[in-house]
Amino acid sequence: MLELFRKYRTPLGAGFLVLTALLIYSANLRQRGRTTLFEKTVLQITSPLFKGVDAVSESLVGGWNRYLWLMDTEQENVRLQSENRRLAAELNNVEEIRLANERLRRLLEFRDSVDLPALPAQVIAVDASSWFRTVVIDKGNTDGVREGMPVVAAEGVVGRIIRSAPRESRVLLLTDASSAVASLVQRNRTRGVVRGQGDILTLDFALRQKDIEVGDRIVTSGTGGVFPKGLVIGEVTRAAREQYGLFQTVTVAPVVDFARLEEVLVLLKENP
Repeated sequence: MLELFRKYRTPLGAGFLVLTALLIYSANLRQRGRTTLFEKTVLQITSPLFKGVDAVSESLVGGWNRYLWLMDTEQENVRLQSENRRLAAELNNVEEIRLANERLRRLLEFRDSVDLPALPAQVIAVDASSWFRTVVIDKGNTDGVREGMPVVAAEGVVGRIIRSAPRESRVLLLTDASSAVASLVQRNRTRGVVRGQGDILTLDFALRQKDIEVGDRIVTSGTGGVFPKGLVIGEVTRAAREQYGLFQTVTVAPVVDFARLEEVLVLLKENP
């Protein structure tokens, strides 16, 4: 402290003298009716000093007030951002619930239209390899699921059970290359076999002379012992007759969006 006083003793002394003069001036001002030459001189000298002090004081007060306002604003922004994230999460959850309810509603409506008893199941895993097209569902032997049972969605055919464990099962999707379903062209009852080709399907063994057009709906024929009759498989996207041969080349787009498959129904029936 003493060292600080020694370092700034000159400005401190000058400030002390100015303050003393101001005090004397204030005391004399109350007792005199007229301003003396000395008082005029003091006013002239100290006026810029007071203006500077006032400007610095106002600047400091204004800066402090702005600092406090910015601190309050920052805290409010943090609170609002946190509230916004919470509300966004709640809104997302509500939307997920709405979409799930919509899917389940369609699934239940479809179940009511099927004569066989049906078991709802959730897709819990998807085969990531390019060799097989399968998914895993959360129902198994303890729920009555057996190998060979058909699996459907509200839109149509999904596939069939190929492996069944106590609490989960693996479903071979309709688009897998080893999948084959006896089928009909709904419009004119032309028979064929739908086979998986990755993302698309083909209708094999459709006779060349049969009338098949783009947009025709393909349904299960009920033969083959797996799928009941009349389940929707897909729609024809291409039908071509070669110059020679017995059969047409028919491409079918599946009605089920396998990339977005979440809930399915297992049609419970005894294996043949």
